[in-house]
Amino acid sequence: MKKYSRMSKKNSDKHGKKVPALQRVKQLARKIYEKKGSDILIFDLRELSPISDFFIITNGLSTVHNRTIAEFLVEDEKPYHLEGHEAGNWILLDYFDIIVHIFLKETRTFYGLERLWGDAPQVEIDDD
Repeated sequence: MKKYSRMSKKNSDKHGKKVPALQRVKQLARKIYEKKGSDILIFDLRELSPISDFFIITNGLSTVHNRTIAEFLVEDEKPYHLEGHEAGNWILLDYFDIIVHIFLKETRTFYGLERLWGDAPQVEIDDD
C-alpha cells in the first residue's frame, strides 16, 4: 500500500520547479537557526506515520521569541494551519508534509515529543 503524502501548494520554487520535502525541511530548519532557535531536531516520519513526512522541533527563549521565529517562517511560506501563536508556549505550523513545533524549553520537556517519536530517524541540517 502506497503511503499518502500530503503535499503543500508551496512545494515549488520561484521558477515553478518542485522542491522536495527533505530540501524544504532543511530550509525551514536553517531559517529557525537564523532566528536563534535552539536545540533544533528534524524527525523523518515518512516510514512511521501518515500524519506528516517530517517534524521540526525547536526551542525559543521566550513567548515573544517563539512568535518571532514563527512569523519569520510564515513570511516565506504560509502554513495551512497555525496553532498557539497567541500564548506562544508551543506554536505549531502545519505545512502538511512538514510540521514545525516551536516550544519554550519547559513546555518541550513536559510534552516530550522526542520521547514519542524517538524511533524516527533524525535528519542532519547540512549545507546541500
